[in-house]
Amino acid sequence: MAEVLVIAAHPQLQHSRVTRALLQALAAADGQRITVRSLYALYPDYFIDVAAEQAALQAAQLVVWLHPVHWYSMPPLMKLWLDETLAFGWAYGPGGEALRGKDLWLVASTGGPEASYRPDGYNRYFFDAFLYPYEQTAALVGTRWLPPLVLHGAHRISDEELAAHAEVFVQRLALWPDWPEIADMDLAPACLVPPDARPQSEG
Repeated sequence: MAEVLVIAAHPQLQHSRVTRALLQALAAADGQRITVRSLYALYPDYFIDVAAEQAALQAAQLVVWLHPVHWYSMPPLMKLWLDETLAFGWAYGPGGEALRGKDLWLVASTGGPEASYRPDGYNRYFFDAFLYPYEQTAALVGTRWLPPLVLHGAHRISDEELAAHAEVFVQRLALWPDWPEIADMDLAPACLVPPDARPQSEG
């Protein structure tokens, strides 16, 4: 297993511009330390191999979530992956320290332009407002939340802009963990979940 794990999720990858371009750029790069798991290719039936996903996560030090934004969140299979893989007692809660100390990096794209993510735009909020569930998920499982890489207006950007974005993506992965802006970042805040946060299963 490689130390960088890319969890990619696009329901219609054949029609994607951004996610497909980033995955192609990864494939063309020297990816010896990078493992890519494309969820919709692995699990078209939505039956997730939790043990395999947890093993891949444990082997990595940087986890990348690569996906388009769907209704201000992640695609449905990735949400199911999160629900099933980041289990109580494994990723969080008593004994749940499998991911503690790792880094989590969101690489996302939106259909709407950046100007639409403003109080005077049709999305009403700055894009950061939609990232709180991601950031808290990172904190709950003990991972350090890295500054996301977001590309807005995916449907209208030029081929040159997309190529430049893909280059940034690959370069950032090649340079990690030596990013100047994260050198002094704190580790994940403590989010201690009590043992009684989940009911005991009945026999």
